[in-house]
Amino acid sequence: MIRIVIAEDQKMLLGAFGSLLNLEDDMEVVGKAENGDQAVALVKKFKPDICIMDIEMPGKSGLEAAEELKGYDCKVIILTTFARSGYFQRAVKAGVSGYLLKDSPSEELAASIRSVMEGRRIYAPELMDDVYAEENPLTDREKEVLELVADGKNTKEIAEQLKIKAGTVRNYISIILDKLEVKNRIEAITQSKEKGWFK
Repeated sequence: MIRIVIAEDQKMLLGAFGSLLNLEDDMEVVGKAENGDQAVALVKKFKPDICIMDIEMPGKSGLEAAEELKGYDCKVIILTTFARSGYFQRAVKAGVSGYLLKDSPSEELAASIRSVMEGRRIYAPELMDDVYAEENPLTDREKEVLELVADGKNTKEIAEQLKIKAGTVRNYISIILDKLEVKNRIEAITQSKEKGWFK
């Protein structure tokens, strides 16, 4: 019997996935979570074979939970609406065994679970096309500056932390905005988060 924990913040979907998988002769849903924190707790408690995880959930996201569960004897399958290459790359780094989209047919989910149990990795084909398409154009120093901006630091604080002049920080920020083709710092942060470029 394949023991499964499902993490999904939309209650109706959580119930539907649970019912669908429980109909399979070789599967049993042993726990349902509504956020990443609950998912991690249920995996530690029930030690399931598989954890099916949504990405965008309140509190800890599915990706953060997957990163935390790396090294546990539980395979993680991400099931999400988002075909974003940044999310996918981060999921792969976290060692997930599958990354499927919610608009896939329901029988595909059960088949994917069985494949993952056999040691295969299953990724939605539409993600494979653009996974290597978008590399982060920023240098390590520019990434560092943008991450400090995202942490809420102002120009003076960034300059002090990196031991450079405030003018140099401003130069870095304008280069970052140019490279990312965005108008302001907020857009730069949003884009970097969406593409999974932040650590």
